[in-house]
Amino acid sequence: MYPGNKRKKIWREEKERLLKMTLEERRKEYLREYVALKTIPTWLEDLKSKSEGDGETAKEDLQGKRSLSEKVSLYRGDITLLEVDAIVNAANSSLLGGGGVDGCIHRAAGPCLLAECRNLSGCETGQAKITCGYDLPAKYVIHTVGPIARGYLTDDHKENLASCYKSSLKLAKENNIRSIAFPCISTGIYGFPNEPAAVIALNTVKEWLSKNHNEIIFFYIL
Repeated sequence: MYPGNKRKKIWREEKERLLKMTLEERRKEYLREYVALKTIPTWLEDLKSKSEGDGETAKEDLQGKRSLSEKVSLYRGDITLLEVDAIVNAANSSLLGGGGVDGCIHRAAGPCLLAECRNLSGCETGQAKITCGYDLPAKYVIHTVGPIARGYLTDDHKENLASCYKSSLKLAKENNIRSIAFPCISTGIYGFPNEPAAVIALNTVKEWLSKNHNEIIFFYIL
């Protein structure tokens, strides 16, 4: 409901209203606590704190890791509380909600998210679509559909997982999104082993950031 108004929200009107608001105006309507961007240390800041106690060798290693670590954070927590420009939803192909992260995001964003998703005609594996974040602190939700590997990996699985990140980052760039949070797109029901998934995720993001270094701050959610 709009503050002080009990009429049912119409998603198109609500999306237009929210996307015109400043951050300060949006904060007045948050329904829960939120995690501000400035409170999340970058990977570089984490490495710096460790290198202070590990001597010169660690400091030398740090210099070689700057390009990626300045843009990436490893965050453990509730993705629906992050106050970033966009969070990424590990969605199913219908985009109509489900279990795990997908269900949590839909519940936290409220009914307008489902209403907008009904107008998107689903999403293919490896592709992504964008909606407003509605009741989330995040301004947008980028929905991407991961491959279902069931523990057995093929080249197509790997290519589709990399495509999830590429498609999501492409949408982020097109919508002037500067901060983005990814869940573990490949795990859970998709059956993609954690270690190769992490390698694909970080390599894909590293390659993208090397070509778009000034475009985005990236967060990877554990």
